[in-house]
Amino acid sequence: MNFPRPNIFISKCLEHGHCRYDGSQITSPEITRMMPYVNFVFACPEMAIGLPSPRQAIRLIINDNNEERLVYSMTGEDVTEDMLSYSISKAEELAEMDLDGFILKSRSPTCGIKEVKLYKTHGKTQSISNKSRGLFAETIIEKFPFLPIEDEGRISNFNIRENFLTNVFTKAKFREVKKNGAMKDLVRFQSDNKYLFMAYNQTQLKSLGSLVANHEKRRFGALIKDYEYHLSLLLKTVPQQKRNVNVIMHILGYFSKQLTAKEKAYFLDLLEQYNKQQIPVSALTSVLKLWAVRFETDYLLDQTIFEPYPVSLITVSDSGKGRI
Repeated sequence: MNFPRPNIFISKCLEHGHCRYDGSQITSPEITRMMPYVNFVFACPEMAIGLPSPRQAIRLIINDNNEERLVYSMTGEDVTEDMLSYSISKAEELAEMDLDGFILKSRSPTCGIKEVKLYKTHGKTQSISNKSRGLFAETIIEKFPFLPIEDEGRISNFNIRENFLTNVFTKAKFREVKKNGAMKDLVRFQSDNKYLFMAYNQTQLKSLGSLVANHEKRRFGALIKDYEYHLSLLLKTVPQQKRNVNVIMHILGYFSKQLTAKEKAYFLDLLEQYNKQQIPVSALTSVLKLWAVRFETDYLLDQTIFEPYPVSLITVSDSGKGRI
């Protein structure tokens, strides 16, 4: 299957530069594995505002006015305004780049999307119980509400990584459809993604279907904006086990009269294992794809649910960190 390359912004310290406060670079096997399939755009917000590497660490503190400030951890020098100004400017720049997602540095006072430590002051002191987001990450999350935004820690979780990859590769395919500007390509995109979209959100699937039917004979340029909006809403929904089972049973219906009793029993046993969270959903879709090949069900073979992103990116490694 041919996959367009998603455009992903990434914190530079993640496999793209020795720019951390101690001069190091973060190693991530998940990011390394993506490199042949993804266009990474990167920057280090801290170096972008003039901080060197190596450098004194920075931290988020809450001042007497209950405001979060970004300061040097030992001297207390405040760089909040510089970071806020850069973040706004960079977000505007990135908005022009057709990005499909973000991977930011976890727990960073600039790039952390959650669980960023807060302090009462600079110097040698314990962090407080409250947690926050990094200043740059906060701006990005506000500017790009419909794009998947993860960190390198969370994508080491199998389910989070699978959802992220499905999301960005689907968006990359849609960008090609939008660029081509042909209604037939949009119809094909909708058809090929029917069961994948059903696993995400059936309400939005119906909305997308109505748009593609185009009973009002709208122009492609106007219609595609509405389609992109509803597609973004659909992809923000996380597939749940119940919806996955519903889709699996729909697909199984194509072969139910052609399978032997033993084959049906085997598959239902797999389904029970999936319901108990003992195997991933891909264990089921792999069997269904095999049957689609066997029974020459061409319509199903085109369905992206069987391969929503390059198979080379599928790994069973799972840190257990995070939740979708």
